[in-house]
Amino acid sequence: MIVVTGAAGFIGSNIVAALNAGGRKDVVAVDYFLPAAVPAGLANNPAYLDSLAAVRRIGTDELKGWLAANASAVDAVIHMGACSDTAQTDEAFMMACNFEYTRMIWEFCAAAGRPLVYASSAATYGDGSAGYDDKIDPRVFKPLNLYGLSKQRFDLWALEQAKAPPRWAGVKFFNVYGPRESHKGRMASVAFHSYNQIRRTAHVELFKSHRPDYPDGGQKRDFIHVDDAAAAVLHLLETPASAAAPNGLYNVGTGTARTFADLAKAVFVAMKFAPNISYIPMPPDIRDKYQYFTQADVARLRQSGFVRPMLSIEAGAKKYVEWLNRQGGRA
Repeated sequence: MIVVTGAAGFIGSNIVAALNAGGRKDVVAVDYFLPAAVPAGLANNPAYLDSLAAVRRIGTDELKGWLAANASAVDAVIHMGACSDTAQTDEAFMMACNFEYTRMIWEFCAAAGRPLVYASSAATYGDGSAGYDDKIDPRVFKPLNLYGLSKQRFDLWALEQAKAPPRWAGVKFFNVYGPRESHKGRMASVAFHSYNQIRRTAHVELFKSHRPDYPDGGQKRDFIHVDDAAAAVLHLLETPASAAAPNGLYNVGTGTARTFADLAKAVFVAMKFAPNISYIPMPPDIRDKYQYFTQADVARLRQSGFVRPMLSIEAGAKKYVEWLNRQGGRA
């Protein structure tokens, strides 16, 4: 069986879908499945799993005991469960979710000899002034928010461990968009928000730039469709550790930075609307912690044997819009 945490969330549910598409139905889905039990900042949508195959659903708080009782049946763990709220300010909560829980899973995989892929984040790179290279010492990076800091702290801890899973990878996701993200609310992708704004008003609002070196809408990110992100995770899980594909940290992005305006325009085109964009002030609570540019260095991922071509934002927006249309606008 393959254990997937965060299975009722965005990337986790799409990984379950990718596993199913590859013929694996022996998935143990881990998440908060009782609405009253979901802590603030850990929103999910268990309905995402209703059309997918999983042999069992396990509550997040039950996982440690379940792993101890079922170690011999577990083939691997894909750990996507996390608090990904970049505006979260409760350090104890963030570290419990993103460090301590991940350490528990790491220690199980190390002791049981099972592969582990866990979610790190491009937020670990901070403002980008030190670059986006997953091959250099991550201690040089300065995350801009508590979310990024919690992910970096675990990355640094993992790299120091003498006892590790036989195959492990911490994946630094860049800006992922695509199906099954509506539960994220404010934190959902610009592609999702653009689609819904266009449906309502034939118009999109994007954040103004608060830096003179970037025009409004000219802030750049490495936008990756969730299907490509899920494929990269499964590739790293299934590829044995080697000189070409060592254990460690891996960027998961396209390797190309595009503007938010480009992405919004791609959604307009996919929906067959003329682009109509205006700009609003960025919320003060994120203004000083905002990444204006991200671009994954994906040389290490490619060297590991991941040759799948990444979708451009034009192709990705078209695929996403078609999916949203089939869902009646619900992601």
